Amino acid sequence: MKRRRLLIGAAGAMAAAACGVPSGSDRLRYWNLFGGGDGVRMVQLIDAFAASRPDLDFQASTLAWGPPYYTKLSMAAAGGRAPDVAILHLARLPSFAPGRLLDPFPQELLTEAGITKDRFLPEIWDRCVVDGQVYAIPLDTHPFVMYYNTDLCRQLGLSDANGDLIPLRGPDELVAACSEAKRLTGGYGVVLDNFGVSPWRLWWTLYRQLDGDLLNADATALVVDDAKALQALDFMRRLSVTDEVAPGQMLLSGAVALFGSSKAAFLFNGEWEVTTFQTQKTPFSMVPFPEVFPGTSGPGGIARTQADCHTFVLPHQRDRTVAGTRPALDYVKFMLEHSVDWAAGGHVPAWLPATRSPDYLALDPQSRYRDAATTAQLDPKAWFSGSASNMENLAGAAFGAVQAGTATPEAGLARFKADIRRLIDTPAPV
Repeated sequence: MKRRRLLIGAAGAMAAAACGVPSGSDRLRYWNLFGGGDGVRMVQLIDAFAASRPDLDFQASTLAWGPPYYTKLSMAAAGGRAPDVAILHLARLPSFAPGRLLDPFPQELLTEAGITKDRFLPEIWDRCVVDGQVYAIPLDTHPFVMYYNTDLCRQLGLSDANGDLIPLRGPDELVAACSEAKRLTGGYGVVLDNFGVSPWRLWWTLYRQLDGDLLNADATALVVDDAKALQALDFMRRLSVTDEVAPGQMLLSGAVALFGSSKAAFLFNGEWEVTTFQTQKTPFSMVPFPEVFPGTSGPGGIARTQADCHTFVLPHQRDRTVAGTRPALDYVKFMLEHSVDWAAGGHVPAWLPATRSPDYLALDPQSRYRDAATTAQLDPKAWFSGSASNMENLAGAAFGAVQAGTATPEAGLARFKADIRRLIDTPAPV
């Protein structure tokens, strides 16, 4: 029986990459970046796969989230000594130069495994295809959503007879609800942070609801609609500065703590905190992000919202073969078939058979915001874009200052545009 080892941290991962032993049909090396609540769930699924394949020498390595992970992955791929399969945010696919740092999935193996376009949302699958070849297989979509306190919203008359939140459409309706909630809680109506990348997620959500674009097709020029960009920033400033229903300066940990202790009726964030509030027994539920700017909603009236997707990729190996890649596809297929287990942590399954299954539909509140995946707005296609990218960090700093009231919307937008121009003028590293 082959051994299965779980390595946590960069040291074990780099040792695995440095060994230089070609992958074979009885070996599988997997890298991921799941270190939080979803990391615990990933370990459970890794263990389940290992138990189902005692014939396989399976080694899973968890590296530090964000830039450290992507730096190590790109270095390993550039040297041709990468793991057999790895996790990559879909919006970062352009930065990994498909065909150079990534190998395509063999079409015959995809067909054999039944991993085909019709089993994914077409707009998500299309982002995985470069020059006619599949370079990524989606595992999930993780959208920006709205959490709401069910007890507070019931007291405010914002829920229906079934306890479901009454849709809040338009900026005035949403701010009015937050104002009433602030009076009830004595704290805030809505909480969100203005550090890190959350200001980018909120701005991109609002700007895309206005149908705004950021870059041209080949990411060589800005195409920002200043009027729409400022309209989105004006609303962000309105929440914290003009109407004061949200904090102007707050870390994400503070926002999560306030919502978890019922000091706010709403929280704007990614959906990955679902297990946090379930563990705390906070009375809450979740919905897709509201239609602040109606007019570009997708199927079922679901508004556009910022999102990204975790995907599986094949980092470049000098000696990769179809036979050696087969265990990687076996693992990917196993994960897709266990998407409901993965979704319990909050992420929306990319595998459509899972989203239609009774087990997933029974997950509450996870299944309530599943339609947000149909209107997901990934970051623009550019080598400097995507989750944990420099672009998101720069946007967070510029737009977070607007939320804090230390910069006007005009100043925040000017700063952001100047930063993006510098990124456009910087040659891609690969």
